[in-house]
Amino acid sequence: MTPPENDPLLPGLGQRVKLLRARRGMTRRILAEEAEVSERHLANLESGTGNVSILVLQQVAHALDCSLAELLGDETTATPEWLMIRRLLHGREAPELVRAHRVLTDMFGGTPAAQHRQDRIAFVGLRGAGKSTLGQMVAAELGRPFVELRSEITRLAGCAPVEIQALYGSNAYRRYERQALEEVLQNHRCCVIATAGGLVGDTSTFDLLLNNCLTVWLQAEPKDHFNRVLAQGDQRLMPGNRNGIDDIRLTLESRAGFYAKADFAFNTSGKTLDEAFSGLMALLRQEAGVAATA
Repeated sequence: MTPPENDPLLPGLGQRVKLLRARRGMTRRILAEEAEVSERHLANLESGTGNVSILVLQQVAHALDCSLAELLGDETTATPEWLMIRRLLHGREAPELVRAHRVLTDMFGGTPAAQHRQDRIAFVGLRGAGKSTLGQMVAAELGRPFVELRSEITRLAGCAPVEIQALYGSNAYRRYERQALEEVLQNHRCCVIATAGGLVGDTSTFDLLLNNCLTVWLQAEPKDHFNRVLAQGDQRLMPGNRNGIDDIRLTLESRAGFYAKADFAFNTSGKTLDEAFSGLMALLRQEAGVAATA
């Protein structure tokens, strides 16, 4: 039986696959390889024209490290408790969900270090927002160590993040990322951290960051992300530069809700480096009450 022409199931499924892939920072080629499906088959799925089998969907979900329910956009149905919790939260406004998350975090995920979050400042955001450049400047101004999380991942794995993904897959990379963050938190009571843009792809690792650091989302317009990354000579997100800005816009769309969980946001577009640094320091001192390390 062929679905009706205007049936929203396949287009909606394709959009969720694209958003989940973008959130995890995976190219279509990498996802196709990890899911063991053809890139053309995956392209059809993402465009909403591929009527795929449930087994292929299971492979894609496994490669994305998510459940079939998340891929299909269905409610969690594993236990009566899950159903009742989801029913309780369904339809709530964003402020109510924020309060619910805080209560659950205090109940199940709070850590003693959380009360000292201002001792660690972590910058989140997409590549090209200025996390490393501004992070180093902020660290120097405050007299704190600067930690580039990607460098810590490279040290632990013995190879660069792009090689980890190519050799062992994105799930292995996420494990190294989690381990790197745990070690940074253990070894540095006070520091400035520049995270990798895709850290929000693993919600448990992102929660660990939020609970232990004062977080700032460094924002920029898609064209600025694009131009800055090109200026760095790094074109991994933009194969051949085709549709590069559109790819960045999609990635931002898929991650914006997560980046927005940061304590503060600061837009670097339309500013010189000195202007961005001055504005960021003003935010940290006036809004967040951050002071230099004694």
